[in-house]
Amino acid sequence: MKYHLTAIIEREDDGYVALCPELDIASQGDSIGQARENLREALELFFETASPKEVKFRLHGEIYITHLEVGAA
Repeated sequence: MKYHLTAIIEREDDGYVALCPELDIASQGDSIGQARENLREALELFFETASPKEVKFRLHGEIYITHLEVGAA
């Protein structure tokens, strides 16, 4: 089975953090590409070891990413 998942990658200090919001799984790396590949590896490991019940419980069906404008004092 193949899943099409979201990867949100952001810079943190000297590296990058990658998050898959559908499963709430994160990883990191020294570059964007490395963070992305490390997240892919973490997700593959999750699917290899998790029971179908755990996958169903953790998998969020719909994720929306958008920008917000917020005023701050």
